[in-house]
Amino acid sequence: MRFFREEVDNKYFIATYYLKAKTSLWHAARALAIGQSVGNPNVRNSWETDELFEGHSCIVLGEEEILHQSKSGVVRVAFPTANTDWSSDCVSHLLCQVMGGQMDIEEIEKCHLLNLDFPDDIEEKFLGPKYGIEGIREFTGCNDKPIFGGIVKPKIGISPETLLEMVKEMVEGGVNFIKEDEIMSNPSCCPVEERVPLIMDYLKDKKVIYSVCVNSDPAYVLERVKKVSDLGANSVHVNFWSGMGVYKSIRDLDLDLFIHFQKSGDKVLTNKNHDYHINWNVICDLAGLMGVDLIHAGMWSGYLSDNEEELNITLKTLRSRRVLPALSCGMHPGLIEAINARFGIDYMANVGGALHGHPAGSKAGATAMRQSIDGDYGEEYNAAILKWGLVK
Repeated sequence: MRFFREEVDNKYFIATYYLKAKTSLWHAARALAIGQSVGNPNVRNSWETDELFEGHSCIVLGEEEILHQSKSGVVRVAFPTANTDWSSDCVSHLLCQVMGGQMDIEEIEKCHLLNLDFPDDIEEKFLGPKYGIEGIREFTGCNDKPIFGGIVKPKIGISPETLLEMVKEMVEGGVNFIKEDEIMSNPSCCPVEERVPLIMDYLKDKKVIYSVCVNSDPAYVLERVKKVSDLGANSVHVNFWSGMGVYKSIRDLDLDLFIHFQKSGDKVLTNKNHDYHINWNVICDLAGLMGVDLIHAGMWSGYLSDNEEELNITLKTLRSRRVLPALSCGMHPGLIEAINARFGIDYMANVGGALHGHPAGSKAGATAMRQSIDGDYGEEYNAAILKWGLVK
């Protein structure tokens, strides 16, 4: 039973961790490898044959001697691909393996999942984005500049008729994309069956993506996706609390829908201050594999402001998977030029508060953002700059 090797073949995928151990990295890595594959880290039994270990045990990659010399550091663990049904269990089971029971092992004091590498035959199990950056640009006709996204505010409490009036003002102001907030879902005041046909009838001759919030429990979420598609929707918005594997399940339906991944709440999983967390770039890479077209990637210089270097890495990860990053949480017209200079133009400027909170109302707020993105400044833009400022 060998838990340590220098290298493995393509029958494994590789998870890279930062581990902090009570005694040594060797003990922590070994406990993770056994505990997240074949059994109890500390107790062997007669059912555990050599053949079972050879086919189903995780393997720690590296030199055992070096791992004995430290209590913390980066460790690579190879997980057998045979342990997963990649057509149905896939992402849910994958995450259960790579960030599961090791959090109950006393030997492991910290465990950060830094990266996942899959062999080609496993990556081929994922469809990837149906549309992605190029498909979004083609549909909206917006090229050589950021995509302009608007967010429905208030988040909840409005009627379908009020929502329609809001959408009209946003469209007249020049949005390319409209996202219902993650709180919307299917409330009695604005049910899916009423709001989707109303909005999509208005948008039928317009090149605007409208992302319907479909957050729901497992037994209902795919049913709701199919329903909004049948009602004419061209996009769905799903928050990760509906389940990480849901994005692949929606993509596997192969409907004519742009899929938006909303990350609100992700820091429960990704906060780097937590002893146990998943690197946000791992989530972004998985999102691209699963087939999302857009994702709330983060923000710079808003009420959320990510580290510039780290955000650039995130954007690079997403763009490599053809996923359009949305920058949101304090976006306003005075940020576009500065963001373009730092991060390029392949992103969506997603704005809610600064659109609807414009001194002259929602249409003027949308117009101000459109002017900022196009570089064709007018009185609406000037009013927005007076209110929110200009960032260099």
